[in-house]
Amino acid sequence: MTIPTVNIIEACRKAADKMANKDTPLILNEWYVAAFKSEIGRNLFARKILNKRVVMYRTLEGQAVALEDRCAHRSFPLSKSHLDGNNIICGYHGFKYNSSGDLVEIPSQKQCPHGIGIQTYKLVETGPLVWIWLGDQQLADESKIPQLPWLESEQWASTSGYFFHPGNYVSMHENLMDLTHLTFLHANTIGTPDYASAPYKTELKEGHYKLIREVVPTTLSPVWGETTGLAGKETAARIATSEFLSPGLHQVSVSFYDSALDENTRQTFKIHTAHILTPQTNNTMHYFIVHGRDFALDDEHIEAFMHEQLFAAFQEDVEGLGALEEVLDDRDQYHFEISVASDSPAVATRIYLKKRAEQEQV
Repeated sequence: MTIPTVNIIEACRKAADKMANKDTPLILNEWYVAAFKSEIGRNLFARKILNKRVVMYRTLEGQAVALEDRCAHRSFPLSKSHLDGNNIICGYHGFKYNSSGDLVEIPSQKQCPHGIGIQTYKLVETGPLVWIWLGDQQLADESKIPQLPWLESEQWASTSGYFFHPGNYVSMHENLMDLTHLTFLHANTIGTPDYASAPYKTELKEGHYKLIREVVPTTLSPVWGETTGLAGKETAARIATSEFLSPGLHQVSVSFYDSALDENTRQTFKIHTAHILTPQTNNTMHYFIVHGRDFALDDEHIEAFMHEQLFAAFQEDVEGLGALEEVLDDRDQYHFEISVASDSPAVATRIYLKKRAEQEQV
């Protein structure tokens, strides 16, 4: 057995010191998805995001609101309280807050002091998603919300789902950036034996990283083969792009076609998957997923089959990275990790996340 030398271990540790990990402070000045649009209504909805407790609801006019989930009096959770019109009445001592977070009534005294309230957070709705800014509210620029035009296009159909992930968002970004693991972690669902060894290229720009893998020719797993009509064809093509768009968003885009047919006449089938990573804490995450396709738009059978197969694969990610998290929790002085060539976009992503976190700490 080859035992790594002290020099190798130290070199690995120095490289790792430049990259974000589960202990890196979370980035607050960024847009994250707080919820699916359908989750927020006239009920008080609580969610912990970036170590902050948030309560959300809709006003009578339909406006989504996000407030600090804590009464300024004795810290009772406002999510355990009730709505009175557009106001929240604390379920402990009856303090009333308006939708701007201002304290407007104290039952035990006639006069309510001015200038007291709780933090409000900006929300923006795009398609099925509700984005939140939990950092400095003066820096919340809506133009910086990542654009996913296919979410609202009539030429695309989509399904969505949610997992509570018992792991950190840095590891999930790394998992999504290099899909080599499809051959192994997803061997029984969406992976194929030739995926891991297929050629790839990378594009590394500050804050925007890609890995493009061309698996040609190949045979497709059932979720893609049966839904595109390419099942059983040994000349199928699978062109996959893994793309880091922001600390809270990763997109996987794939094109499928029969490589034996003329490129000017063959049909190309496209899918996008928005992997939406919203840290709850450093070690847990809200994992929202929206999967879209530009074919079989009105075929309910294909939609149901694809959703079932894909979300079984995403469950494998949650379970696999949850197991990885347990190992990370048991690190000791001998722990180190190596990186290989296909890790370059993931390493760039982790360096960027740490850089952003350190800038905020300053």
